[in-house]
Amino acid sequence: MAEKIVTIEIDERGVSSLDLEGFQGKGCAEVAKAFQGNDTVTRSVKKREYHVEPPRVVVRHVGSRES
Repeated sequence: MAEKIVTIEIDERGVSSLDLEGFQGKGCAEVAKAFQGNDTVTRSVKKREYHVEPPRVVVRHVGSRES
């Protein structure tokens, strides 16, 4: 699993920014929303990774089931 990094910067005026690395697709938006809380977003820039859907995981059970 790829490393995920969340960087939050708050300047001297109290203006904050959030940078997410290692997230893809809608997972990125969900994490950003969780950090946002009740704050208002004044500017949002989506990185290239936002538009990439993470690979699907398929689980297959091999073998027979006995009744």
